[in-house]
Amino acid sequence: MSERRILRRIRGTDTADGAGVKLKRIIGQPGLDMLDPFLLLDEFRSDSADDYIAGFPEHPHRGFETVTYMLAGHMQHGDNHGNRGDLVPGSVQWMTAGRGILHSEMPQQENGLMWGFQLWVNLPASDKMTAPRYQDIGPERIPVVHPADGVTVKVIAGELAGATGPVAGIVTAPVYLDIAVEPGAQVEIPLPEGHHAFAYVFDGIDAQVAGDKLARSELAVLSPGESVRIGGREAPARVLLVAGRPLNEQVTRYGPFVMNTPEQIHEAIADFRAGRF
Repeated sequence: MSERRILRRIRGTDTADGAGVKLKRIIGQPGLDMLDPFLLLDEFRSDSADDYIAGFPEHPHRGFETVTYMLAGHMQHGDNHGNRGDLVPGSVQWMTAGRGILHSEMPQQENGLMWGFQLWVNLPASDKMTAPRYQDIGPERIPVVHPADGVTVKVIAGELAGATGPVAGIVTAPVYLDIAVEPGAQVEIPLPEGHHAFAYVFDGIDAQVAGDKLARSELAVLSPGESVRIGGREAPARVLLVAGRPLNEQVTRYGPFVMNTPEQIHEAIADFRAGRF
């Protein structure tokens, strides 16, 4: 198999979102505006309640999907259609906003570590006005595999070592893996050749990605290829490996609305103001 290599390295920028939640924005910032079909990647991590307690009060979405992966802490989500659910450690929520939804995510703790990711995935023009839906996935539903000695992988989306992730029915055919590697361990992960892919080291000091050292809090944009090699160095590490089929469509975005044309953005704003979400 042809192996992928690192094309670009990106470090996140510190920012705040929602009602003041402090986070690190890795995709969706000047250094990496997007990586089709991925529009945004945020990491939130703090054990200070002042950094997260205000949460993400009700806000609109249209035209894309949000993926929340909780590593630590407890958030509760709700929407204007009466849906409610809990995001506990190890859980995933894949929300397809489609034609429009008003959504909130609020902390259910006043102290302790809150840590996780939110990824935005674009929808093709044909699906932007689809009905909203959720895939709420508890940690017990996420398969864990050991494709090599010293390597443990949580398979959230895609397939690896005979396991299939619970996320289903997503048009961009995503791969979403949480890879833990021990010092000196190494594994070759197959990826669909045409997918855009990135690796992000989120725990430990650094990791070996595509034959190069990748430091913690550093994202690698990967070249085309059929696989990528992930390994440990002097200390244990965890790597987020994500891939998706690019849409190759025009992207017009305005805050929480992601459409194909400016006219569609104006329509989204009008629909939101008129209470049609």
